[in-house]
Amino acid sequence: MKKTRLLNPQLSGAIASLGHGQGLTVCDCGLPIGESVERIDLALTHGVPGFLDTLDVVLSETVVEEIIIAKEFIHVSPELYQQFAERIQLLAEEQGAPVKVVQVSHECFKAQSDLSKAVVRTGERTPYANVILKSGVAF
Repeated sequence: MKKTRLLNPQLSGAIASLGHGQGLTVCDCGLPIGESVERIDLALTHGVPGFLDTLDVVLSETVVEEIIIAKEFIHVSPELYQQFAERIQLLAEEQGAPVKVVQVSHECFKAQSDLSKAVVRTGERTPYANVILKSGVAF
């Protein structure tokens, strides 16, 4: 059995295969996922697993240099956004480098998520609870 937090083999493999600058999307249960991108569907029921729970595990396994969000996330779901922002600040401290957060329109976000290495679908129901994590390097 693996020693680290992440137990899902499909998600573990997707993270292990990320190259510098490649994206991994973590999304709510409503984001459309293109046919050409790998879908890692973790959703069990509404809210399970949650966006933040999933993000915490993914961030524990991934070097992140940039994050893309829909600008609507900040205004439509401010409480969840604040919890997300706190995690990103901690991530930057742990990595010893800033993590750039890029805001785009939701339409642009959907198009960019289709370019990700994989899309991880959670059971989250909070609007715009979606991020694209751009892989950094560990050296």
